[in-house]
Amino acid sequence: MNIHAVVLAAGKGTRMNSTLYKVMHPLCGKPMIEHVVGALEPLSLHNLVVVVGHGAEAVKQQLGSRVQYAQQKEQLGTAHAVWMSKDILAGQDGVTLVLNGDTPLVQSETLRRLLDYHQSKQAAATVLTSIVEDPTGYGRIIRDENGDVRKIVEEKDATLGQKKVNEISTGIFCFDNRKLFATLPNVSNQNAQGEYYLPDVLALLQEQGERVAAHVTEDPEEGSGVNDRVQLAHLERLMRKRINERHMRSGVTMIDPAATYIDSTVTIGRDTVLYPGTFLLGTTQIGEGCQVGPHAHVKDMVVEDYTRVPPFSSFDGSTYSDRGQAEVAATRDGQDYGRN
Repeated sequence: MNIHAVVLAAGKGTRMNSTLYKVMHPLCGKPMIEHVVGALEPLSLHNLVVVVGHGAEAVKQQLGSRVQYAQQKEQLGTAHAVWMSKDILAGQDGVTLVLNGDTPLVQSETLRRLLDYHQSKQAAATVLTSIVEDPTGYGRIIRDENGDVRKIVEEKDATLGQKKVNEISTGIFCFDNRKLFATLPNVSNQNAQGEYYLPDVLALLQEQGERVAAHVTEDPEEGSGVNDRVQLAHLERLMRKRINERHMRSGVTMIDPAATYIDSTVTIGRDTVLYPGTFLLGTTQIGEGCQVGPHAHVKDMVVEDYTRVPPFSSFDGSTYSDRGQAEVAATRDGQDYGRN
């Protein structure tokens, strides 16, 4: 079975109040779009299409030839954005994942489970949903008497009764590819926003007698998007917690995980101890049995096994080895620092 994916990355991100294209804002050392594409790449995709608009060149420069591109010149909604990939995907067999480029917490395993569930239900479409305490701002999942999805109602179009539903759409979908592109031209923009909503495809498919399923994710944050800097900071905290826990389970000690900052691109050997206020950034590689900090700032650095990185030190672009004996407090770029 061919697996395709469409990543929607054409939004302007006006509420970010930035000259930087929204999906290019960094999160734990990588642009948001890199996290999303990185979650998709292990799925052995037949086609990976990124839909770009404003700021397209920045995304193309970042991702290069790893993906294919479709252009959405006018922001007419998510269904319209997916339709822009028709020249690449229309007429192809297989299933297509659709997700937003500003959902950096999504994980490969979650997408695999969604694909498996979609196939097991023999559905024309499956939406990844989550159960939340406060559904404000999200599209509500409206199910039929059989438990299948009847439709997704956006917040602005929901009735008072529908707004009480606490099962929400994560904005991550799996479609039978041929049925998706056969249905997209029938989507209407008769709604409060005057846009072509991708979730409306689900209702149209059900009207045609097709099955529309919903798979509830264990982690409701995986579908969380970013509309402003407050949400960006929130997702940064969540990802940092995920990164720190992964390292701790691999044998790294953190005296205060909440005060330890590690980029997603950093590697750390077991039995290393990180003290509070430590920042490990970029392509830093920390060996085994090291002690780092407190309040050490280490970027693009190779730290050899059993090295002591001093408190209140700053290293950038170096190789460092002291076997616990150095007293250096700061370095310059691109140098090797070791024992004299």
